[in-house]
Amino acid sequence: MIPSRGAHLGLAAQLRTHNVYHFRCACEGGRFPRLPQRSRFDPMQQAGPGPTSRVYFSQRLRLHYVDWGNAEAPPLVLVHGGRDHCRNWDWVAGALRHDWHIIAPDLRGHGDSEWSKDGTYMMAGYVYDLAQLIHQQKLAPVTLLAHSLGGNIALRYAGLYPENVARLIAIEGLGPSPKMLAERFATGFPDRMRAWIEEQRSLSGRMPRRYATIEDAWKRMQEENRHLSPEQARHLTQHGVNQNEDGTYSWKFDNYVRSWPPYDMPSADVQALWERIACPTLLVYGKESWASNPSRDGRARFFRNAEIVTIEGAGHWVHHDKLAEFLALARRFLG
Repeated sequence: MIPSRGAHLGLAAQLRTHNVYHFRCACEGGRFPRLPQRSRFDPMQQAGPGPTSRVYFSQRLRLHYVDWGNAEAPPLVLVHGGRDHCRNWDWVAGALRHDWHIIAPDLRGHGDSEWSKDGTYMMAGYVYDLAQLIHQQKLAPVTLLAHSLGGNIALRYAGLYPENVARLIAIEGLGPSPKMLAERFATGFPDRMRAWIEEQRSLSGRMPRRYATIEDAWKRMQEENRHLSPEQARHLTQHGVNQNEDGTYSWKFDNYVRSWPPYDMPSADVQALWERIACPTLLVYGKESWASNPSRDGRARFFRNAEIVTIEGAGHWVHHDKLAEFLALARRFLG
């Protein structure tokens, strides 16, 4: 989804018109580093026009999603991870859009979706939002492709509504490992609750980080994931920032999404949902990722029809780090 230098260097629909103008002027003036010629697989070069932005409502929140068209095709919903946004799927969507009706939502508190009024982001709320999107748009039976936090959400939805999900791909989406959960719950609930209150209080006084130029945000994106090409990092940055009134740039996500609630669905209940998933399931992991692989930590036993694949040379963002390999795997699985 990397735009050509002349055609799509602005922040597109993500920023106001004057912000787009500012960014174009900055790039044409030479402030944005000249990027190398494309040398890696790029399905977006011939993908056609970009997606259409749409809105739906869930628990009084105005939530955003993009629709890639082809409404007569089977529905495929792409769910991003934490502190990310729906346009991180553009390369995947561009490659699959001719065979699927692709919809990619921004989670609450992320991208162009509204922020939670009370600064609390519970898994139940995320799952409800996905359920509402599928219900309101009449997408069932739907195929889900999700990453990280999005995978956690999609797996829980598939367990709650097994009849609504045709196939499911989760990229590193099982959530914290059993070891991490054991360490977390070794602390008593009063201490966890007190820590959460202190963290919320701290976040209330934390201003979103401001970058003097969009190039500074672009550099931070590259630092976060060294597997990204400069072109990928540029695209993710363009769609991941807003320009502030003073001309600086900040990431779109709500700072409060950094805070994990002091309680969640008990592990036994989550595992029971995994056991209820009826559709073929593909669990994808990066060989170089920090995420715990369920084939080694014991969680694979809770899935009755799951395939686990590890991709060499990929970190946590498998669909960015090894795009061609991931697309080949996804196409084979989706049929």
